[in-house]
Amino acid sequence: MAGEVESSKALSGLLNGLAQNAFHGHSGITEELLRSQLYPEVPAEEFRPFLAKMRGILKSVASADMDFNQLEAFLTAQTKKQGGITGEQAAVISKFWKSHKIKIRESLVSQSRWDNGFRGLSWRVDAKSQSRHSAQIHTPVAIIELEFGKSGQESEFLCLEFDEVKVNQILKKLSEVEDSISTLMQAA
Repeated sequence: MAGEVESSKALSGLLNGLAQNAFHGHSGITEELLRSQLYPEVPAEEFRPFLAKMRGILKSVASADMDFNQLEAFLTAQTKKQGGITGEQAAVISKFWKSHKIKIRESLVSQSRWDNGFRGLSWRVDAKSQSRHSAQIHTPVAIIELEFGKSGQESEFLCLEFDEVKVNQILKKLSEVEDSISTLMQAA
């Protein structure tokens, strides 16, 4: 078992499989599949505790969204505790986390959202081409398009049109907010 578990390539594959299952929703990656593909010589009763240990470490690292200093401290502690991991395993876990941290974090954030999220904003200044009153034709307007949606679904768009008066009102409100924030920051 020790020689098989020490294999960096197999451990990297195991971490990938665990991440696919736990964070990316690939339920077809089972314990038996991982064992048969990566550790075929290891009996199931020996593989199961090793798998549980690696799953626990990966979940701890991901749930804390560890930066690289925290990761190194955590892995060092894991190598020093009885029944922990080896230095080679710690190096493989560290390398894995460095290359997969962003994707795992994005997946966890996406899974934790119940409602639509803000995806983007575009804006432009245009001239009004139609109006009930001829005096308003060719006046400048700000057109703002907001994009909302859930991961894996089509976006919904909200289009807003502001004339010069509304734009000035918004700018005034934003200025008031900025002044309030500055006042609060100076008081702190």
